[in-house]
Amino acid sequence: MAVEIPPLLKPSRLRRRKGLWGECLAEFLGTFVLISFGCGVVAMAVAALPGSGRTSGPTTFFWGAGDWLLITWGWAFAVVFGVYVAGGVSGAHLNPAVTLAFAVRRRFAWVKVAPYVLSQVIGAFTGAALVYAVYHDAINTFDAAMKGPKTNGHTLASFSIFGTFPAPYFHGGIWGPLIDQIVGTAFLVMLIVAVVDLRNTAVKANLGPLIVGFAVAAIGMSYGANAGYAINPARDLGPRLFTWAAGWGDLAMPGTLAGSFSDYFWIPIVGPLVGGVIGVLVYDLFIGDILHMRTQVGTGLEVGVTRAQKGTDEE
Repeated sequence: MAVEIPPLLKPSRLRRRKGLWGECLAEFLGTFVLISFGCGVVAMAVAALPGSGRTSGPTTFFWGAGDWLLITWGWAFAVVFGVYVAGGVSGAHLNPAVTLAFAVRRRFAWVKVAPYVLSQVIGAFTGAALVYAVYHDAINTFDAAMKGPKTNGHTLASFSIFGTFPAPYFHGGIWGPLIDQIVGTAFLVMLIVAVVDLRNTAVKANLGPLIVGFAVAAIGMSYGANAGYAINPARDLGPRLFTWAAGWGDLAMPGTLAGSFSDYFWIPIVGPLVGGVIGVLVYDLFIGDILHMRTQVGTGLEVGVTRAQKGTDEE
């Protein structure tokens, strides 16, 4: 809006928010929005729709591959609006893997890395708490109707609303899920830096957050079933800590289900951090360095042109 909006607090109380403190608040709120809508859409699919009588049974969800689109597009919108909320203040990293990658290759101040990451994790924890507050009746009803192994009355399916875990075909192994998280996050960060790189085919009219949301949807559609496509340490760790406190026990921390997987919690943390750095390095090696050299020599080459064209009077 173009009109002047007076602040809620006195200017003397706002001065300290101009810097890192204000950026951390933005990261907290942006990540809170991300998780509130992201985990919210999974709660809808897993517990609320079956419990409300809108499916064929109280525990019926994901009958077909098309149902996965509800999750992928829900998370995409969650990213879009989280970035729109925080972008003007902090740059809306909303993801420790992005923060680390930007510190490695985009001159993001290392002194800000830990405060950003802490703000993101707290925002994710709080977003998960909100989703549980809204949907706890649906979740408890769903868990009561479900059969199979339960931890303190909770099931792996209800845990999937908040946290991630590997598919059964990995047979409890770590390398498959770890590689999946590295690959997915490498693509995410590569696409983010491509979108925000003004030297490349830059996105116009503040559509960057929308395109980043499309990237998240694409990753979910292409790689999501392997391990839940956390591709964000805060997105998994914050809700995981909440569910551990709320009674999911070992399912959440350390991430163990007897006979299926054990001590899984670290994979959605380490994998994305490694993948994010790989993604930014790959982009700079294949694209960023070329754009840099073209800018340095001032060739002004058009896309797809490898050498300057001679004018008519030069021939």
